[in-house]
Amino acid sequence: MARRRLSPFSLAFLDIMFCGFGAVVLLVLLVNARMVSSRRETHRDLRGEVERLEQEVAAGRGYLVRLQERGQAAEARLDEIRSRSRQVVAEIVRVRRKLAGFDREIRAGRGGIRQLEAELKGLEAERRGLATKIGADREKGRAVLRFEGEGHRQYLTGLRLGGRRVLILVDTSASMLDRSVVNVIRRRNMDREARRNAPKWQRVKKTVAWIVANLSSGVRIQVHSFAEKAKSLDPETPAAWVRVTDRERVAAIMARLDAVVPDGGTSLENGLRVAAALSPRPDNIILLTDGLPTMGAQRSPDRLVPGEKRQRLFVRAVQRLPGRIPVNIILFPMEGDPVAAALYWKLAVQTGGSFFTPTADWP
Repeated sequence: MARRRLSPFSLAFLDIMFCGFGAVVLLVLLVNARMVSSRRETHRDLRGEVERLEQEVAAGRGYLVRLQERGQAAEARLDEIRSRSRQVVAEIVRVRRKLAGFDREIRAGRGGIRQLEAELKGLEAERRGLATKIGADREKGRAVLRFEGEGHRQYLTGLRLGGRRVLILVDTSASMLDRSVVNVIRRRNMDREARRNAPKWQRVKKTVAWIVANLSSGVRIQVHSFAEKAKSLDPETPAAWVRVTDRERVAAIMARLDAVVPDGGTSLENGLRVAAALSPRPDNIILLTDGLPTMGAQRSPDRLVPGEKRQRLFVRAVQRLPGRIPVNIILFPMEGDPVAAALYWKLAVQTGGSFFTPTADWP
């Protein structure tokens, strides 16, 4: 059998084909390796980006939690502010109501002021008339009284200083520092010496000295101060009646009065209770004050006392008075208390006493 003859062309063609295929395979391997390497790098970059994003998400969640906590705290603070706001609004409403009450009281008091001015003019005319009729009979306690003041002036008051036992009640509350509310507040914050030497309080002390100096020689006295509480100014025997001729004891009482510093509220009830507690009782009361009381027997929790309540406190205090004792009133008027003069004048008339409002330079 004859052997097949191989063609050189066929072998060459096969060589070419295999070489080309090998080249293609090599190219594919190179390209694939390049792509695999590129994908790995891309995956590493993407994995790093994912990790970074996850960290940002975790940080964002933590920030969100903190924001939520702050939001809750802010909401709680807002609730507290709303609650306080409601309280402030309620307080404003309450104060406005009180101010409205004060306005009504002032308007109501204007009519009383006009009536009181007319009555005071009548009293002034009566006082001038008494100047020509009254003698020097001090034993009977007549109304022409001499006081050793500046220039040896003659003082006409209309006060009735008779009686055998005279009780002198002196208001020593903080309002006795001045006639205006603003100046009372200002002086109340001064030191003790400045308050003790306040001009209005100096006038009150001089008035007490004037009264004692013009009482008859056979009269016995007691001097009591009252603010929130009442107390005797006699350092030795607080419950005993002292003769006005007993110079040492009278001087001790006046020294005790001179050392008093006005302070606190005004309890007229505690002051008038003294008259009922004394034995024997007084047969004449001289009351030095500047307005209606601001409290009863005990301190009131209210910081502001409206005029209507002060009038009720006055009525209740007057009920503590024993019967048939004349009350002579020396009023150092306080601004913003227009009804006080009318009520004290009425008390003086009802008890058979007298009412006197001194001028700025008296005594």
